[in-house]
Amino acid sequence: MADSPSELIDARIAELGDWRGETLSQVRAIIKSADPEVEETWKWRGVPVWEHSGIICTGETYKKAVKLTFAKGASLDDPTGLFNSSLDGNVRRAIDIHEGEDIDTEALEGLIRTAVALNEPK
Repeated sequence: MADSPSELIDARIAELGDWRGETLSQVRAIIKSADPEVEETWKWRGVPVWEHSGIICTGETYKKAVKLTFAKGASLDDPTGLFNSSLDGNVRRAIDIHEGEDIDTEALEGLIRTAVALNEPK
């Protein structure tokens, strides 16, 4: 039987074995805290995705950053200025987290909750 998306994300975190794995693990915990009903999925040949009535965000890992891409980021209020990447698009927005950077847990939880609310059927 294939591994569940959550198991695949666990494996990715372990396989990274560095600050990127720690950061992805920390972000994942924040997402689950902000939305206890979040569904973890695994798409596009190896990208962790968090969904609730649609995609909230993805968690891609690169050599120099962990990138959280919000599917409807351009429609989200970002009062604390977390979005620092993919700012030109009409739909998505991203947060690049680099080694040694602190994550503003409260602000990220707020952004997650706003994204979930935006996905909810009207």
